[in-house]
Amino acid sequence: MKQAALLFVYNADSGLFNLLADIGHKIFSPDTYACELCMLTHGYFSENKAWRHFIDALDCDCRFMHRDEFATAHPEIATPPPAVFQVGEAGLTCCLDAEAIASCRDRETLQLRVRACCERAPRQRNTE
Repeated sequence: MKQAALLFVYNADSGLFNLLADIGHKIFSPDTYACELCMLTHGYFSENKAWRHFIDALDCDCRFMHRDEFATAHPEIATPPPAVFQVGEAGLTCCLDAEAIASCRDRETLQLRVRACCERAPRQRNTE
């Protein structure tokens, strides 16, 4: 069996201008910043090292997309970001929606929920 996969979708758009706007928003008005996933996993300028270590240690292939990239790649999915999806042969299944992510008080709680998603994620059949 192939490794399970998770797809993380940030509630932020890609691109340099959006990155700079997000940094400013997180610094000057963090309470109104719309991406709880970003707030839990990133500092002002980069990904949190503890989060990166956690992701690297998971028994899942983890992929990351911004909301504009996700909307282009998966226009059929209406789940609003941020969200975490299990990737299976039948497509994407939401395992953490925006409400579940927002209810995480800290990174450790998010990590517990992500680990549970990974453990429940379908293992894809090897066709090689």
